Amino acid sequence: MDNINVLIIEDTAAESDALVKVLTENNYTIVGIATNYNEALKLFYNNVIDIVVIDVFLDGKPDGITFAETITIVPNGLKPFVFLTSSKDRQIFERAKLTKPFSFLLKPFNELEILYALEMAVEKFYGQTNVFHSEDQNAVISNDSLFIKKNKALKKVRIEDIVYIEVEDRYCNIITDVEKFVILISLTKIIQLLDSNKFFQTHRNYIVNATKIEEIIVNDNLVILKGNHKVTLSDKYKDFVKNFRILR
Repeated sequence: MDNINVLIIEDTAAESDALVKVLTENNYTIVGIATNYNEALKLFYNNVIDIVVIDVFLDGKPDGITFAETITIVPNGLKPFVFLTSSKDRQIFERAKLTKPFSFLLKPFNELEILYALEMAVEKFYGQTNVFHSEDQNAVISNDSLFIKKNKALKKVRIEDIVYIEVEDRYCNIITDVEKFVILISLTKIIQLLDSNKFFQTHRNYIVNATKIEEIIVNDNLVILKGNHKVTLSDKYKDFVKNFRILR
């Protein structure tokens, strides 16, 4: 399980320090701080990045926009980003807008504005229509991760780290090795979003990650998972065992 990985592109130390303080206090992980275009590209391509905060002007030039233009044309390389700037130049805004940022914020930044901007960017970019809400949490499902809001933090849960999923009414309990999350989504819907070669239904209330299975006791209708988690295997779903190569 990871926090959201943020790349900061900012050439003013006081500004980047303030961003780091706000984001780390809210459980984001800062993977790097770039002060120019070349540093930004190097950090972007050499690290796992979930979202980027970009200062429009670097050393007096609109290289932040140039960076955004660069990553938008790379196949499968795009990540969500938000702009920060003290410029009120309309032409700069129009050029920046063409890169389709998720927000365009003016300096000095407001703490709540930047936090809301990042959260909305993650939801829109990774979730599209797959955004699910409950009273105190929401989740966005991307190809390889769940982005789950828990209390004030936005956490990234790798799908491969899920041990099993349990359904209670309209809610799903997402069980990982170290934590439990609750999201408002039906079992039918969430199973459609998971890799059918790795996740199998064993009961009307359970989905298991096949890579976490340690033992299947067919006669006892039981599946034992990593961490000694135990889920029910009902007769209806026993055929899922045929997906495994069994040595006799």
